[in-house]
Formats: sequence, C-alpha cells, structure tokens
Amino acid sequence: MAKVAEVIPQGVQYEFIAEDLSNKSHLLLKYNPVHKMIPVLLHNGKSICESLVIIEYIDETWKGAPILPKDPYERAKARFWAKFMDDKCLLPLCNSYWTQGEEQEKAKEEASEVLKILDSELKDKKFFGGDTIGLADIAANFIGHWFSITQEVIGVEVLTKEKYPKLCEWIDEFVNCNIIMENLHPKDELVASFQARLQAATAPK
Repeated sequence: MAKVAEVIPQGVQYEFIAEDLSNKSHLLLKYNPVHKMIPVLLHNGKSICESLVIIEYIDETWKGAPILPKDPYERAKARFWAKFMDDKCLLPLCNSYWTQGEEQEKAKEEASEVLKILDSELKDKKFFGGDTIGLADIAANFIGHWFSITQEVIGVEVLTKEKYPKLCEWIDEFVNCNIIMENLHPKDELVASFQARLQAATAPK
C-alpha cells in the first residue's frame, strides 16, 4: 500500500485501510473482484486497481504535485521504466531470496542483469526521472525499501554498493526524501514479517 499512500498529494484527505491478504475482506473482494489484490483506491465511490494505474489516476486527478512529466517523450520513458520495474525486476529479485538451489542461482543471475540495467540508467541522475521523484521511482519503491530490508533479514547480498553504486545512491536519496519517509511501511513490522516468513520456509517438514 505504501506505493499508493506515498503519492497522495498533501492536503488531500484520505483513509488508509490495511488489508490481511490471508483473510481478504469483503471490501477488497467487492472493489477488486478480478485480481482480489491490493492496492485499491476508492474515489467518489469508484474503485481503481493496480499500482501504476492508480498512480496515473492520482496524477491526472490532483494537479498540485505532478508525478509524470508534461513532455510526451519523457512521459513515455517514465511509463517504460515503471513497467520494467513491475514486469522484469520484481520476480527475479524476490526469487533471489525466497528460493533455493538452482532456482535461486538462476534468479540471482537474472536479478544481477536487471540491477545492472537500472544502475546504468541512473548515470548522473538523482532519480530515474531526473531531479525529482517520478513514476519510475515510485514503482521502484520495493527495491529502495522492501528489498534492502529483506537483505538484512536473510543475510544474502544481491544489491551492494560495490556492484551497483548509482542504484545505492538512489536508494539513499529516495528513502530519505521527507514525503517518502513519512509514508513507508515501518521497518520493524517488515523485519518481523520477513523473519516469520523465513522461519516458516526453513522449518522442518
């Protein structure tokens, strides 16, 4: 949910509802009957689903703090990298920690390739969109916050400053930005959740 909460413009009143995906609520099933997953944004009684779709809806509805650039080419680039984060990065990065054996080694190789691409794309930029946080940066939230915490819990290093210096600089800039910091999921809760998942995965069967 942080990916959505962190882009609600200041001054816009909203209610945050946490969802237990092991016991999905009637509201979630009602407002996202197709995927039955979070996040879901309810606005004026209508539901908008899927993170990137929600972010673009927010950008088009509240004009105070633009998320996507005005230039059509730059907007297309932002959409490309946001989709790259979701389609190409998420699965191999997760599998590089939560799998074992050959499957894990293959995932690490795939994760290394996508991280190299991201590190190269940043070049001398502060954020993926330039000097300010944009769509691609928000889409990469799981790398900047969730993934870094997972590394600590599991003790397997995939993303390091030695291998990916620009990407690690981006992480520092992103998570220490005030508006992002205020809306990130608390680290202690994520650590507890990941530790419980790790214990369940390694418990004798």
